[in-house]
Amino acid sequence: MAGKNLDPSSSPRALLGAELRVARERAGLSQAELGEPLFVSGSFIGQLEAGTRRMHIEFARQIDDILGTSGFFVRNCGAAAKSKYPDHFAAAAEAEALAKAIREYAPQLIPGLLQTEAYAREVFRAYQPTATEETIDELVTNRLARAALLSDPTTPLFWCVLDEAVLRRAGENTTVLAGVLRHIARLIRSHRVIVQVLPFTAGPHAAMEGSLKLMSFEDAPPLAYVQGMSTGQLFDDPATVTHHALAYDLLTANALSPRKSLALIESVAEDYEHDQHA
Repeated sequence: MAGKNLDPSSSPRALLGAELRVARERAGLSQAELGEPLFVSGSFIGQLEAGTRRMHIEFARQIDDILGTSGFFVRNCGAAAKSKYPDHFAAAAEAEALAKAIREYAPQLIPGLLQTEAYAREVFRAYQPTATEETIDELVTNRLARAALLSDPTTPLFWCVLDEAVLRRAGENTTVLAGVLRHIARLIRSHRVIVQVLPFTAGPHAAMEGSLKLMSFEDAPPLAYVQGMSTGQLFDDPATVTHHALAYDLLTANALSPRKSLALIESVAEDYEHDQHA
């Protein structure tokens, strides 16, 4: 292992995690035993090994010392840390790609996994009104690459609660929102996603402070991600994840049923299409 470096183009975080598992087992340590001198839990080590959590350089140094890996993890930590996403979202995006189930509450805009090219372009232009076209093109390309996660017919399970405000934030070009709502309706009708709408009439609810994403995995503990303006935090603490999971369950209980949600989504899309024709 000491002379081998990871290929940055081939899922470096997952490869680094796999190498960590091999080195740990070779040293005869459990995940909890490796985590103890690092002052982290065994589940944290499991997330590193599964590739759902990024290895920071300070951990890499200590792991090299504990496992006697001659600087391997320090050398490859940089490759595993590279991301095409903003720092506050990079860890969540990379975990999302490994998740077996994703549950998301969207209070303000269509979630990235459900966006169309036109919608993503309009959103990014609103975020960065003075950015060059090349910058916007790159952002849109990365967003659509994330959305390709749903091209698999079954995995991951994606269950989303859309606040009704998301359906009503049309702007001047109603064609864009009509298009993305039609896209969501097609995904629902093809049984690829589950979508519920949380109507205005639901009143105050458990997630009024912001967006929420819950991710579960086959071989790693679940994660929760909350996001604000240019900020985001990924949680693995079991109590915190459980708290956010309860909030999501309460949202689904107060939202319209999937059947009624689909009817509302298609009705709003039709209204926008008629507005545009008029």
